[in-house]
Amino acid sequence: MKNLKMVHYLVLFLLMLFMGWTKSQTGTENSNSSKPIYLNPKNSVEDRVADLMKRMTLEEKVYQMCQYVGLEHMKKAEKDLTEEELDKNDAQGFYPGLFSKDVARMTTEGKIGSFLHVLTAEEANYLQELALKSRLKIPVLIGIDAIHGNALVSGTTVYPSPITQAATWDDALLETVSKQTALEMRATGSHWSFTPNIDVLRDPRWGRTGETFGEDPYLVGNMGVATIKGMQSNDFSGSDHVIACAKHLIAGSQSINGLNASPTDISKRTLFEIFLPPYKRAVKEANVFSIMAAHNEVNGVPAHMDNYMMTDLLRNRWGFNGFYVSDWNDVSRIDTWHHVAKDFKEASYMAVDAGLDMHMHGPLFSDYIVELVNEGKLPVERVNEACSKILEAKFKLGLFENPFIDLSRIENSIFKDTHQKTALEQARKGIVLQKNVGFLPIGNGQGKSILVLGPNANNQTILGDWASPQPEDKVVTVFEGIKILGEKKGFKVSLHKTAERSKDLTDLDISTAAEAAAEANTVVLVLGENSFRHDWANKTTGENIDRATLKLSGRQLELANAVLLKNKNVVVVYVSGSPIAEPELEANVKAVLNAWEPGSLGGQAIAEILFGEVNPSGKLPVTIPRSVGQLQMVYNHKPTAYIHKYNTEKKTPLHPFGFGLSYTTFEISEPVLSKTELRSESDVVQAKVTVKNTGDMEGEEVVQLYIRDNISSFTRPVKELKAYTRVQLKPGESKNVTLEIKSESLAFYDKEYNFVVEPGDFTIMTGNSSSDSSLKKTILSVPTLIKLKD
Repeated sequence: MKNLKMVHYLVLFLLMLFMGWTKSQTGTENSNSSKPIYLNPKNSVEDRVADLMKRMTLEEKVYQMCQYVGLEHMKKAEKDLTEEELDKNDAQGFYPGLFSKDVARMTTEGKIGSFLHVLTAEEANYLQELALKSRLKIPVLIGIDAIHGNALVSGTTVYPSPITQAATWDDALLETVSKQTALEMRATGSHWSFTPNIDVLRDPRWGRTGETFGEDPYLVGNMGVATIKGMQSNDFSGSDHVIACAKHLIAGSQSINGLNASPTDISKRTLFEIFLPPYKRAVKEANVFSIMAAHNEVNGVPAHMDNYMMTDLLRNRWGFNGFYVSDWNDVSRIDTWHHVAKDFKEASYMAVDAGLDMHMHGPLFSDYIVELVNEGKLPVERVNEACSKILEAKFKLGLFENPFIDLSRIENSIFKDTHQKTALEQARKGIVLQKNVGFLPIGNGQGKSILVLGPNANNQTILGDWASPQPEDKVVTVFEGIKILGEKKGFKVSLHKTAERSKDLTDLDISTAAEAAAEANTVVLVLGENSFRHDWANKTTGENIDRATLKLSGRQLELANAVLLKNKNVVVVYVSGSPIAEPELEANVKAVLNAWEPGSLGGQAIAEILFGEVNPSGKLPVTIPRSVGQLQMVYNHKPTAYIHKYNTEKKTPLHPFGFGLSYTTFEISEPVLSKTELRSESDVVQAKVTVKNTGDMEGEEVVQLYIRDNISSFTRPVKELKAYTRVQLKPGESKNVTLEIKSESLAFYDKEYNFVVEPGDFTIMTGNSSSDSSLKKTILSVPTLIKLKD
């Protein structure tokens, strides 16, 4: 027996020596550490990815391409939805026949690479614990729709919604907001934000209007770049940054009927002139690391199988170096909705072969991809490319070293004072004064009364879409803001309650509101729409709730008219992610304040503007038409758009793009150019403008610069925004501001879709809106053709 034991130990010893020799020969272990190369943070990300990829089976690589909803989300969706409802629901998800316990087990087996809709740090930690039980201990990447702050997570800072952010025309402020959002995301367990939405809005009926940065490619591009840079920094490395996700590729914001996911049918020229510029900049300027495909088809090609967009153009031509993710169930919808694949397996092939890297969300996809590779239909290189990019993200984010959240630090990491100040500043700058007949700002109270009423007067609709209900002590409603500041100024401020959902307004609501209004010195009527996701049955705008009208929903107009019969001193405050077109209402009230969706401290910002503590400076990022009958109405239309008139309506908008009033007045001079010719790709012309505050109150103005190509080989818009800047001035003060005109400011795509500046004259226009009446002009010439790198 003793000899047998000795033989056993000898064999074991020789086996260990052999294994050590093998590892040293193959280089799979770091000579300075017993850890595998991929688990040693001293090695480069490139080497760590390569080492891990060598260790992975085909199946394990494909699993990294799979994203599932969080376990708690699954449990709720299983209760809320039937299988029939599941197909059309883009907010909740579960997997028929597969339960949360099964998904947990799959995580321990390394079969899931990513999760979304994980709303607590406790669940995030639990999922990482499960992932560490897998063979290779690869952490999971957790994504979330942190569209304007990490607002789906309770207790976080809810910044103004993107359309409100765009109304600030302040790129630097948005970059700061995005940095702060990244910090709050990492503090609560998420690493990847499904933002920015850089769809260029061309139809305000689209419910996701509030999720966009408006109708102009340049403004949208600036806001998109600011968001990405704020979230990712240079390369998103470390524990303070997250991956951004530019979405949705492409043009879902101009569907043929304004409905989300409906077909888009537009020219290649429109794609290149309007919709693609923000993506080009997201890739080339901001190095965005993920891009999400769109629900819709474009010119007959479902976005999730669009090889030209994903691979030929963005990856090969413009240098996109990250990974593509699907939107919700859209890979399977290549079959079930678009009917260009015979089944989910063929749809999976079409998507991944076209360039898609990660599937959101659910089972079967991984089985099909493995089968397709083994059958020789899908190149294994396509899987390797996808997997390596996802692993790169996990290494750079530091998830292999520190996948867990310190729960004790959360409270001091979210809704911080500095974050609140930034959210408040952004709300102040994003609120647009659309009308004022000298009624605002409201003066001192001296015992006068203010009545606040309306569906959005005293609730959290100010938070907007992609937000969960927040603790009441972390939200200032419109009424609360007015009451706090109004009472300091001597006003008696009261709230008249009506139904908080426009669909529920009753005759009694309307009549009692009118009677109450008769007794007040001033009425603040808070109207608008509801995009709150937790209140899906009552949503009137937001994702998958599109509009057939731009008028107020429900019986709000009846409410307003009844109040106006009793009291003419009415100020309307709109709270809505979508623009409201009510010309007759606006004609009859003293003032109109478009607050959009101003976030956690929106009520305070609204009150400060109403009482003159803050001078409004927001500018519209969209044209507001008079009605849906004017659609499509955008400022950068082609020259022949308005040759003829409508029979029953004006052809001018209710409010032009770039418009916004102030409590003071500004005078903007004609632009003076540093030179009258632009001659080369690297050439820069400076347009100097003098701005003077000619009123009695300190204020901030947004100086805007537009160009027009006077004669071109293809028709171009009558004007295109190419620069803007904010300037703050005291009464009587003047400042010179300089706006740059670069070669790309004048460029467009020629017949062969080369990016060029054609020789000829360009009109340079400066002012404080896109309205012709506000613009002053000069001429810039280009003597010879300039070809730009694209």
